Amino acid sequence: MIMTRPTPFHRLRSLLLACAAALVLLAGGSPLQAQSVAVMVNGEPITDYDIQQRGKLNFLTTRKQQPRQDTINELIDEKVKIKEGKKFGVEPTSSDVDQSYAQMGARMRMSADQLDKTLESQGIRPDTLKARLKAEIVWTSLVRGRFKGSLQVGEKDVAAAAQAAGNEKLETEAFEYQMRPVVLIVPRGSPSSLLEARRREAEALRSRVQTCEEAMALFKSMQNATIRNIVTKTSADLPQVLRDVLDKTPIGHLTAPEQTKQGIEMVALCGRKPTTVDTPKKREIRDKMYIEKYEAKSKAYLREVRKAAMIEYR
Repeated sequence: MIMTRPTPFHRLRSLLLACAAALVLLAGGSPLQAQSVAVMVNGEPITDYDIQQRGKLNFLTTRKQQPRQDTINELIDEKVKIKEGKKFGVEPTSSDVDQSYAQMGARMRMSADQLDKTLESQGIRPDTLKARLKAEIVWTSLVRGRFKGSLQVGEKDVAAAAQAAGNEKLETEAFEYQMRPVVLIVPRGSPSSLLEARRREAEALRSRVQTCEEAMALFKSMQNATIRNIVTKTSADLPQVLRDVLDKTPIGHLTAPEQTKQGIEMVALCGRKPTTVDTPKKREIRDKMYIEKYEAKSKAYLREVRKAAMIEYR
């Protein structure tokens, strides 16, 4: 619901809300950030400063100058998404948002601090990006959670799409591996001599272990060692190098020891059997169909919640 001609009552209410918003801005930042309110969304302000910040962020990521109204619409969408999330109890914590922020930095090979500095060098507050990430977290969780059933892609639909694209082969032969990771723990900062000693110990243990049951009994009784629960993976889930190692390892035996952050690690191969897995093309078709369903449902849902929102332009 968009209101462009407020009544006297609404003018008074809006004036009080705007004053409250200005006080919050003045309390939380520099006077330069106390900008005028451009839009009220369900009683929450979007300021000129918010619009300027988001415009800078979008220009940094797209290298295109976005029209002001498009930026405003983006911020309005985020306000209604956050409110809808609260309605269903979807409220990411600050640590959730910080983790997503750090992951974004890692994808760009930056630490969170480096990402902060990169944004600040362009006149962008890190909170501007974090606000966008928070809305994305909320909305993804809402759409996937509320419409999980309708977003599922059926096998028949995938097969029909593949046939239409001329891709008849949807599955390929593979192996399914059952593994138990084993770690001989070496504390961080230990001398290289300890690492080498544990490596020799691992090599000696390889000749003793003939079954996964023996591996379980042995490593559960050892100090500074652990054996984890069974992990099941197919050929499609593993890199070629690891597949080659597992294919050469007899069932019940341990792979060659490797140094990791935890210490010296091996894998007890508990099972290997033929199976079939989706071809890369089939996975690509399924992913594309899911994305199309997700985007259609997301747009329809957003139109619904935005239509019910109280949006007041100043």
